[in-house]
Amino acid sequence: MRALFFCLLLSLLVTAPASADEAAAWAALRTGNIIALMRHTDAPGGTIDPPGFKLEDCATQRNLSAQGRADAVAVGKAMRDRGVKPARFLSSPWCRCRDTAQLMNVGPFEFENAFGHPLVWTDRRAALARDSRAVVRGWKGPGVLLVITHGASITALTGYNPASGEIVVIDNTVKQIGHIPVPK
Repeated sequence: MRALFFCLLLSLLVTAPASADEAAAWAALRTGNIIALMRHTDAPGGTIDPPGFKLEDCATQRNLSAQGRADAVAVGKAMRDRGVKPARFLSSPWCRCRDTAQLMNVGPFEFENAFGHPLVWTDRRAALARDSRAVVRGWKGPGVLLVITHGASITALTGYNPASGEIVVIDNTVKQIGHIPVPK
């Protein structure tokens, strides 16, 4: 009987979120009317694209690594396993964001230029900040708004710089509720 209890306890520990912060984020996503800002998964090569990149040509951009592709699949699986399905799903138009969104397989998404890369679109930085904040503040639900974007976009909104593939869960006043790392 003790062995059975120990196995049950161990399984709960293994499947439980790693922190109270992560637990709060998952709980908020299950209740809805919340925003999940996710930094695209691993795309090596720095923070901006190579000189001369073209938004319409993925071959000229930084793209997901094999680890980035696997992480996107893992994040999507974690969302599906927890019953989190976005009511609205937005992506930056950059290929690494689009590819992250596709590989997650949590529903259809649409491009939203407001979540474009502010370190690349430097001439649009103020408009990006204003427009992305408007999208977030305008979200009333029902359900979850999921946005795949860039670390710099999330930092501009929240002041927090997420790791690749990390999700920052906020409400529409931009109050941070918690963070969800890429599942290990």
